[in-house]
Amino acid sequence: MFNFRDVGGYRGHDGRTVRWQRLYRSDSLHRIDDTDRKAFAALGVRTVVDLRRPYEVTRDGRVPDFTGLTWRHVHPEHAEWDESPYQPGSDLARYLADRYADLAQTGTAGLADAIGLIADSANAPVVVHCVAGKDRTGIVCALTLSVLGVADADIAADYALTAEAARRFAAWAAEVMPERGTLPPAWLASPAETMLLFLAELRAAHGSVEGYLRSAGVTDAQLTALRTHLLH
Repeated sequence: MFNFRDVGGYRGHDGRTVRWQRLYRSDSLHRIDDTDRKAFAALGVRTVVDLRRPYEVTRDGRVPDFTGLTWRHVHPEHAEWDESPYQPGSDLARYLADRYADLAQTGTAGLADAIGLIADSANAPVVVHCVAGKDRTGIVCALTLSVLGVADADIAADYALTAEAARRFAAWAAEVMPERGTLPPAWLASPAETMLLFLAELRAAHGSVEGYLRSAGVTDAQLTALRTHLLH
């Protein structure tokens, strides 16, 4: 795996801090192998929220079984990116933000389910993941951190950390799947501007991130629960 990390440590509401070891984000967990099992088990993860499409789960498999671990498959409906491919030379941050806006519009039920699972303290520690841990995972983590009162600049910086993981992933892919050739830029890039655009435009459309989540089906009780168990 290339993109597993803790989402804790950021400053949120009322000067409180996002708790460590409660919420993790990752690329696909199907690649956990024997050398990773001990390290993963030591985290005590209770819930894996898998955001991949059904065919991606079928193709690659899911997180291995661990004692006490529950796997939850939550699929936010969204169009295949091949339907609106990135045009080389165009604004990549703008392209990605548009894809995220599309997902936020069509994937409301899945996003609400994912946020609801994170909000339930009985599920923690939680790992949220998709294929690369960048786009779908980035959206869910950004929405969560925003509800916790984390500044957009910090949310965007957390999203941008995926760039280093993407470099490692690209090097691995070139070695084990040379027939794939160079991976498309949109698969690898995570410019901070993308997340700033996405959050600003979501607020412009819905008044606030909380307003968007309420319209998607997240309850006030769940929003309160998020802040209660993820901030200290």
